[in-house]
Amino acid sequence: MSVTELLTESVVVFSKNYLPLSRINLRRAILLLVTQKAEPLDFYSQEGWEIRSCSVVLWIPIHIRLTVASTERVWKTPSVTRREVLRRDHHRCQYCGSHKKLTLDHVIPRSKGGKHSWDNVVIACERCNGFKGDRTPQQAGMELRTQPKPPANPTLLFANQFWGDYISD
Repeated sequence: MSVTELLTESVVVFSKNYLPLSRINLRRAILLLVTQKAEPLDFYSQEGWEIRSCSVVLWIPIHIRLTVASTERVWKTPSVTRREVLRRDHHRCQYCGSHKKLTLDHVIPRSKGGKHSWDNVVIACERCNGFKGDRTPQQAGMELRTQPKPPANPTLLFANQFWGDYISD
């Protein structure tokens, strides 16, 4: 494996309280370990990489834990904007699946007391939005592909994915 390929390998970083935060490249992991801002999580694991320089040999494990007292970043649910709703709904109409001429649609129309909230706003194509009009999906005989909900905290999503992958291996 070349040095360039080796430095793009990834290491999982855990917070001080052992919550998996993210994956970082090997170069960043080396920097955290050398500056003692992180420590190896498993001293007995054979998984990792041996990095050699002229004067130092480093063992970089596949899991490291931050040692610095970092404040956990508070994640706030983003505002309901077109960009965020498009991201959540994967740029697809939530009624027919189209990805052309997309608009915001209130599942329960605002005229009927619906709020402009994550639980009530979806992406719809112009055709479906026009057909639905000022009715609920049930009144229009339409069905949502997914139930609208606020976006999840990225750290918790990564932690769920990490532990799910780790347990299934």
